[in-house]
Amino acid sequence: MIEYRVKGLSCGNCAQELEQEIRRLEHGESAALSFNSGKLTIDERVSLDQVKRILKSERAYIETPNIDSHTGHEHHAGSGHDHAHDHHHGHDHGHGHGHDHDHSQGNKKIIGYLAVSAVFYFAAILTDGHAAGAAVILLYLIAIALSGYTTFFKGLKNLLKLKFNIDTLMTIALAGAVAIGEWKEATLVAILFGINELLEGLGMEKARRSMETLLQVAPKEAAILVDGIEKVVPIGTLAAGNIVVVKPGEKIPSDGTVVSGRSSVNEAAITGESLPVDKAEGEPVFGGSINNEGLLRIRIDKAYQDSSLAKILHLVEEAQETKTPTELFINKFARYYTPLIMIIAGLVIVVPPLLFGGDWSDWLYQGLAVLIVGCPCALILSSPIAIVAGITRNARNGILVKGGVFLEQLGKLDTLAFDKTGTLTKGEPYVEETIVYDETRFLAVAGAIEKTSSHPLAKAIMKYVAASNIGFDEADHIEAVSGQGIVAGYQGNKYWLGNESSMEHLSIPADVKAVIEALKEKGLTLVLVASSTEVLGMFGLSDEIREESKSVIAALHRNGIRQTVMLTGDHRKTAEKVAAAVGVTAYFGDLLPEDKVAKVKELAKQGTVGMIGDGINDAPALASAQIGIAMGKGTDSAIETADVVLMQDHLGKLPDAIRVARRVNHVIRFNICVAMGLKLLALLLTIPGWLTLWVAILSDMGATIFVTLVSLTILIQKKAKTSKATH
Repeated sequence: MIEYRVKGLSCGNCAQELEQEIRRLEHGESAALSFNSGKLTIDERVSLDQVKRILKSERAYIETPNIDSHTGHEHHAGSGHDHAHDHHHGHDHGHGHGHDHDHSQGNKKIIGYLAVSAVFYFAAILTDGHAAGAAVILLYLIAIALSGYTTFFKGLKNLLKLKFNIDTLMTIALAGAVAIGEWKEATLVAILFGINELLEGLGMEKARRSMETLLQVAPKEAAILVDGIEKVVPIGTLAAGNIVVVKPGEKIPSDGTVVSGRSSVNEAAITGESLPVDKAEGEPVFGGSINNEGLLRIRIDKAYQDSSLAKILHLVEEAQETKTPTELFINKFARYYTPLIMIIAGLVIVVPPLLFGGDWSDWLYQGLAVLIVGCPCALILSSPIAIVAGITRNARNGILVKGGVFLEQLGKLDTLAFDKTGTLTKGEPYVEETIVYDETRFLAVAGAIEKTSSHPLAKAIMKYVAASNIGFDEADHIEAVSGQGIVAGYQGNKYWLGNESSMEHLSIPADVKAVIEALKEKGLTLVLVASSTEVLGMFGLSDEIREESKSVIAALHRNGIRQTVMLTGDHRKTAEKVAAAVGVTAYFGDLLPEDKVAKVKELAKQGTVGMIGDGINDAPALASAQIGIAMGKGTDSAIETADVVLMQDHLGKLPDAIRVARRVNHVIRFNICVAMGLKLLALLLTIPGWLTLWVAILSDMGATIFVTLVSLTILIQKKAKTSKATH
């Protein structure tokens, strides 16, 4: 399959018809043309000249193929997955700048024709009654020809093929109006229709362009070190293991690890977070993020096309292609709607004169106006612009929605299931409480023993000991007892560190036992420190709850999420503690991965369920929810299994993502009501015989413009206020 970029598609209906025509060509049965992204995918055996001819009939054209400077491939060619990535990093290096220029020139030309047409129209109105009838008619004819010539050519061709789309309907209506001497009306209709077509194309172009600026974050080239010498190479040639030099202000070319240098890096393009992140030796970096101040040397870990950024861009582009259930319904409806309107128009022309003695020319005129009402453009546009705007808006915030279908689902969510560890909590233990019986020895012994261990609990204890600034000597004879703890020598005495079962050498007094039970009751993990005769003290550790979890849950409830449920494999007591702290409506502990899946399925019977996890151990539950949401700086498995990916390492942006999705659903519903409402109103005007041609076109045009503008409001994002101090 070969992929091309098509410019000049003005309406969804036209794009569908063009796709059908291309599919009729030899080898063309698998062709796909997306109105949302302007992408055409066809079999390489299809005749390109024939495709161009078909596109030309709708004033659309293929962008000139561009040689991709990164890989040397032709920009539109390539197959399957590899190509998708070529496509990104070639996204904006001049590809189509010439044609963008042509497109704006084309628009200027149309505007020019419409303006001149309007001048002739007003000249005809002013001279009407003062000049010979033929001269006035000539002025009207010139005005009609200038603003409507493309419509007539397309309409006449369609008539011969018995294909009834908006151009055919307009051509019949205009020819009919001219035939009954309605010159003024016919001209106004031609001009209004010309304006309508222009605006329709511009709305989608605006949404696509905002998507394209998003895709321009991909860097173009990289400076690699070869034998100590810097050499600039196209990004497509980078391989894992290359060392690259990134100067201040430059983009990091692909995912990698800092080898030397210190700097802060702006990762907004990937995570949507505006605050820079400090990076030093050994730390990971994302391709597409911007190096702020220091010089960094980075070892590339992934070739560009496997980097998080390339995957994000690929997904965002793919996301535009999927059709939502609403869109599929609208397209199906539009297929029956136009023929139905034609039947109604026929009845309006024939029934009143035959049955009620109406005037033939009056009702012919009404019937022609009904034909114009039959244009389904506003209806077909009610969804795609809003969806592209919603996906773009979320992607700018570092939230990847993998398709219109998922955006629609995200807006319908009423139940959210959360994994606990790493999602509501940080997934790292910390010391929450200490009980000390021997001040002088407790922390020193703990520090000496835990210093050598790499266990997560040991790290948490070391952090606590370090904060208390206590000095201690080295431990010796360290011996780990599996699953219980450690026995070691310190300053000539033997000490034990571990859970209570590692303290069997002691008889623990009743009051200490009571304290142990109380801490366990609180859901804490215990680490005791003891000598050969007594307990010196104990640490109560727990998984630290993320500071934003509580406010995020509250925001979700405010945004109409009916229930929030926490699912965890942890002990029920621990689950209860976290659930109470973050404010979820329900929680379940002691769950195995398959239990999580069963719970998600059970919840799905009551409403639309989203499951949020960090994407690694939650893959089965994410896949079984109606919508899987993964978080955690774009781990590969998260990007692959989830339907929505939060590129940050926290839940902070989740309420926003749901808000945008709800807004998109609301806008689409509103748009459908406006588009259908105005048409219904226009049709009702035929009952008293008040429908005129220009009212008919204004009902369609008004709806189209309105629908487009309302959809584009989704892109508007209030800038967060920055404090004065930062300036």
